[in-house]
Amino acid sequence: MPRITTPFFIRTLSEDNGQAMDMMSLAPKSAQIGGRDVEMVTESAHRIASASKTKRKPIYEFFKRILDVLIALAAFVIASPIYLWVILKMRKQDPGPIFYYHTRLGRNGKEFKCYKFRTMVPDAEDILKKRPELMKEFTEGYKLKNDPRITPLGQYLRKTSLDELPQFYNILRGEMSFIGPRPVVPPEIERYGEHKRKLLSVKPGLSGMWQAYGRSSTTYQERIELDMIYIDHRSLWLDAKLAYMTVLAVLAKRGAC
Repeated sequence: MPRITTPFFIRTLSEDNGQAMDMMSLAPKSAQIGGRDVEMVTESAHRIASASKTKRKPIYEFFKRILDVLIALAAFVIASPIYLWVILKMRKQDPGPIFYYHTRLGRNGKEFKCYKFRTMVPDAEDILKKRPELMKEFTEGYKLKNDPRITPLGQYLRKTSLDELPQFYNILRGEMSFIGPRPVVPPEIERYGEHKRKLLSVKPGLSGMWQAYGRSSTTYQERIELDMIYIDHRSLWLDAKLAYMTVLAVLAKRGAC
């Protein structure tokens, strides 16, 4: 497994906001995230960061919004042939809908429809309800290791993350950002415990720290921890690094669903 000797999110902690607390001095430790060796801050350091009140960053948010809009518009233009290819392939596959949406929680807990290309059979929800063992696994981590509902085309879309292309529409609407914590469904927010308020203090992202470091290979607790680290130390520089890491993860199909 590749090793990240000094993760970028530790290197940038003291750079952001001019914070007096230098996380580099809090003794990093080795850890496994998504099956990859990474150097993490200690648990006590994580608690210190998580316990602090989330700071508003108006200048950062202003420029981030501009970048989000520009990236989303560029993605629609550049990826238009891919959109057309997926739509045509899906029409040949079955008569079901092209897009799928699920209610997610945005900033301040506002609900919105998060769009994706449909990757499952049309009666996916009914299959889940009829099979208790699948429902149990799903409620534990909100994903299935071997999901029988995914279509062959859907499998490819998930491995390449092409199923998430419609979320650029959510970004244009201001409901999501290109980089941010993962969007959660309403019942899922309880899993965040004391971190619920912090999670809902920022916009969710199409990609983020957990996607860059392991995507679906990460455990649920690791995803929560990575989301909290991102929120505490978010910056344009960190966003750029996460975007770069996400591209590498997608190209390598590392940790794909």
